[in-house]
Amino acid sequence: MTTEYVYFFDEAAGLGKDLLGGKGHGLAAMTSLGIPVPPGFTITTEVCGLYFAAGNALPERVPALVRDKLARVGTLVGATFGDADNPLLVSVRSGAPASMPGMMDTILNLGLTRQTVAGLAKRTDNPRFAFDAYRRFIMMYSNVVLGVERELFEHELRMEKDRSGVRDDSAISAEMLQKLVETFHSIVRRETGAAFPDDPYDQLWGAIGAVFRSWNNDRAKTYRKMHQIPAEWGTACNVQAMVFGNMGSDCATGVCFTRDPSTGEKRFFGEFLPNAQGEDVVAGIRTPLKISRRDADASGAKDSLESLMPVSHAQLIAVQSQLETHFRDMQDIEFTIQNGKLWLLQTRNGKRTMRASVRIAVDMVAERMISRDEAIARVDASRLPEMFLPRLDASDAKAAEAEGKLLASGLGASPGYAAGEIVFTADEAERLAGQGKDVILVRRETSPEDIHGMKAAQGILTATGGMTSHAAVVARGMGKCCVAGCSSVGVDYTSQTVTVHRPSGKLVLKRGDRITLDGTTGKVFLGVLPVSPAATDPQFDEVMRWADEVRVLRVRANADTPLDARNARRFGAEGIGLCRTEHMFFEAERIAAVREMILADNEAGRRKALEKILPMQRDDFVGIFRELAGLPVTIRLLDPPLHEFLPEHDADLNALAKDLGVPFDVLKRRNEGLREFNPMLGHRGCRLAITYPEIYETQARAIALAAADCRRAQIQVKPEIMIPLVATREEIHRLRDLVTRVVDEVFAAEGVRVDYHVGTMIELPRACLVADQIAEWAEFFSFGTNDLTQTTWGLSRDDAGRFLPTYIDQNVITRDPFVTLDREGVGALMKLALQKGRSVRPDLKVGICGEHGGEAASVEFCHGLGLDYVSCSPFRVPTARLAAAQAALAADVARSSTT
Repeated sequence: MTTEYVYFFDEAAGLGKDLLGGKGHGLAAMTSLGIPVPPGFTITTEVCGLYFAAGNALPERVPALVRDKLARVGTLVGATFGDADNPLLVSVRSGAPASMPGMMDTILNLGLTRQTVAGLAKRTDNPRFAFDAYRRFIMMYSNVVLGVERELFEHELRMEKDRSGVRDDSAISAEMLQKLVETFHSIVRRETGAAFPDDPYDQLWGAIGAVFRSWNNDRAKTYRKMHQIPAEWGTACNVQAMVFGNMGSDCATGVCFTRDPSTGEKRFFGEFLPNAQGEDVVAGIRTPLKISRRDADASGAKDSLESLMPVSHAQLIAVQSQLETHFRDMQDIEFTIQNGKLWLLQTRNGKRTMRASVRIAVDMVAERMISRDEAIARVDASRLPEMFLPRLDASDAKAAEAEGKLLASGLGASPGYAAGEIVFTADEAERLAGQGKDVILVRRETSPEDIHGMKAAQGILTATGGMTSHAAVVARGMGKCCVAGCSSVGVDYTSQTVTVHRPSGKLVLKRGDRITLDGTTGKVFLGVLPVSPAATDPQFDEVMRWADEVRVLRVRANADTPLDARNARRFGAEGIGLCRTEHMFFEAERIAAVREMILADNEAGRRKALEKILPMQRDDFVGIFRELAGLPVTIRLLDPPLHEFLPEHDADLNALAKDLGVPFDVLKRRNEGLREFNPMLGHRGCRLAITYPEIYETQARAIALAAADCRRAQIQVKPEIMIPLVATREEIHRLRDLVTRVVDEVFAAEGVRVDYHVGTMIELPRACLVADQIAEWAEFFSFGTNDLTQTTWGLSRDDAGRFLPTYIDQNVITRDPFVTLDREGVGALMKLALQKGRSVRPDLKVGICGEHGGEAASVEFCHGLGLDYVSCSPFRVPTARLAAAQAALAADVARSSTT
C-alpha cells in the first residue's frame, strides 16, 4: 500500500493506471509532455477501497492532503477555492483503471455558491456565463450527490425555453438563467428537505464520496460484467481546475480521435460545440459540428473548428499527433477552448469497432509504431466474431430506397446491420430481448443509465448526438450497430411514437413497428431488410497470419456436416475436434430409421433399422473427409439419451405407430419406458453401446467404409473415433476392442489400410481421477467441458441461467462457468487428468471440444495446461487462433521476466 493517497498531476508521472486510473494516468502523462492541461490532482484507487472499507468515509489523512493540493491549484490559476470575489472552480471526475465511458459520475463547476457566482459574474464581466455554469452545477450535483431526479430540472429548463421562444440552451439570457437557478434551489429544498449546500468544501467532500460510490452504481456494475472488469479495482477521483468552453464565441468544447474509430482510417476525426461545456457533446443533447473542414463539407454543414478557430485547430492537430506517438495507440481526446486558448482535459486509448481495431493494429506495424507481437496482443480476441456479423448489401439498400422504405438518414456511428421492433426504454429492450425478440432501442439521446438496454438491443437509434456522443462511443465499444443524430426523427416517450419527417410527408411509427438500421451509412429503413454475410478484409487476414506464426496451440472446429466443415476450413480450422454423429439423424428420412431402431424390442429389429442408417452416415463421413482433405476428424459416437429422438406428442407418436405397423399403446409404453428423470446422467454415451453394442458397431463400420472410399479416391483421411462418457477402464477397454474389430474387418474386406485412432471424451470427474487407467486404452483425450462443468458443479446448463445471474450480481461467483472455464474446479480436474494420462501414455494427444474452446480466457488456460488443441464452433475459430497466439506471447513475456 502507498502512503501518498493524493498526487498532483506533475508528481504522478511514472505511476500506473492501477493506482491513478486511466484518466489520472493520461493527465499525468500529458502534463509531463508539456501539453496544456488545467492543474489538478488525483486521489488514488487505493483510497476508493479504503473509503468502502470504512463504511463510506475518507481515510483520516485524505482531507488535509486534498486541502493542501487544492491550495496549490489555486496558486497556479490565480484564484482561491471559496473566495467570493475570485473563486476557483473545479471538476470532480471518476477514472477507473479500465476505460468505462459515462458509467461513473462527474461533477463540473464545483465551488459555485450564491456568493461565488456573483463574484464570477463580476470578474468575467459575463453574468450569463456565470449563471449558466451555476444552473449546470446545481443540476449535476443534485442528481449525482443528492439523488434528485435530473428530469425535474430538465423539465423546468424546457419550460423556460418554451416561454422565451428559444431553442438552444446557448440562447437563454442571463435573466432567464437567474430565474432558473432560483427554481432549481426550490426543487432541491422540496425534494431533499434541505437547502442546496452553499459551502464549497461541503460540496467537495460530497462530490468525492459520490464519485467513489459511483463505482458500484448499477450501470457501472453492468459495464464491468460486460467487459470482465474486476470489482475490486475501484476508481480514482480527479480534482481539476475548471476551464470553460461556454464563455462566449471564442470558446468551445469537443471530443476527437486520432484515427477514425469506425473504420480505423488514419485521419484526425472529431466533433465540437461552440460556447458549450463538455457534457453537451457526449450527452448528445445537441448535434455537434465537425472539427475538420473536410468532414463538415461532406455532411453539408459549412462550419467547422478548422474554419471558425484555425489557430486552435492547428494546435489540436499538433497535440493529437504528439499524443498518439507517445501512447502508440489511437487516442480519444477531450478538449476545451477558453477565450481562444486550447486545454486538454483527457486522453485515453479510444474505443473502436473490431474492424477499426484490426486495421489500426496492422497500420501501426507498417508505420513502425508497434511490433507485430504488440499488434496481435492489441486486438481483442473475444470481439473477433463482430467481423463476421451480417451487413446490409448496397444493392438491397438501393432497392429499398426505390420502394420508398428509406425513413431517415443520420450518422453511421457504429457499423453493422440491425433490425427489430422499436422500443423506447432500456428496461423494455432488456425484457423483450429476454423473450427472444429482436429490438431496436430508440431514444432522443442515450445516457449511461441505458447501458443494460443497449446491451440487449440489436441496435440503437438516437435523434440527437454525434459520432462522439455516449450512444456512439458505447455502441462501438460493444460492437453494436448504432445510428446517431437522426435529426428528422422526433421521439415522443409519452405516446411511444417516432415521427419521421420526409419529403413525401410525415410518417408516425409506434412501439413494436419494425425498422432496419445500417450503422455504416447511417440510413434507417422501414421493415426488415435482407442481409448479406460480412466479408473479411486484408488486414484481418494479415493479423491471422501473424497469429498462426506464433501460436503453439492448434485450433480445430466442432462440425457435424460437410457444410460446417467447409465453414470451419474457411475460418482457418486445422481439423475437426468434434463431429457429433447424432446431429446427422434429424432429417425426416433419417429420423424415421432412428426411431425404428430405438423402438425395436430386440437386437434383430435394431440391426434391421441400423442397416438403413449405415449408408446415410457413410455418405456424411465421406463428405466431411473430402472437405478436410487429410486433416484430423474426431468423430464422437452416439452420445445423447435415446428418448431425444422420439416424438413428444401423442399425435406424432400415433403417426409413427402407423408407419411402423405397431399398435399405438405398445409404442407409447415403449416410449415412456425410455424416458428418465435425469437423462443427462442416465442411459447415454458409452452406456448405450454397452447395452446395445450394435449401435457403435454400425457407426464404426460407416466411418471405416467412408475412409476406404476416400482412400480409393486418393483423398487423405485421418479419422479419430471418440467414445463418450467413459468413467471406467472396462468401458473404454470393451468399446475400443469393439471399434477396432469392426474397423479392421472393413479395411481387410475393402483391401485398404487407413491409420486411425480411438480415444475418449473426458467429461466426468471420475474419468479425470482414473485417467491413468483410461489412458491404457485411449490414444487421445478430448475434454468435453460442457458436461464436465455440469457434473463438477452439479448444475444443469439448461436451467442454471435462472439463478446464475444472481450469483454473479452478488459476487458469489465472478463468471458463468459455462462461458469461461472454471480454473479452480474443472481446470484442476483437467490438469489432474492430463498428468495421469500422460504418465501412462507420454504421447497422449489431448484437446478440448466444449464451447470453452472458443472463449479467449479459456484458450489461454488450455495453452498453459499444455493441451495440443482446442476445438470450437466454426465462427469462433478466429477467436481461438488469436487467443492462442496471445497466450503464447504472454507466456514468452512471463518466462523472460523470470530469467
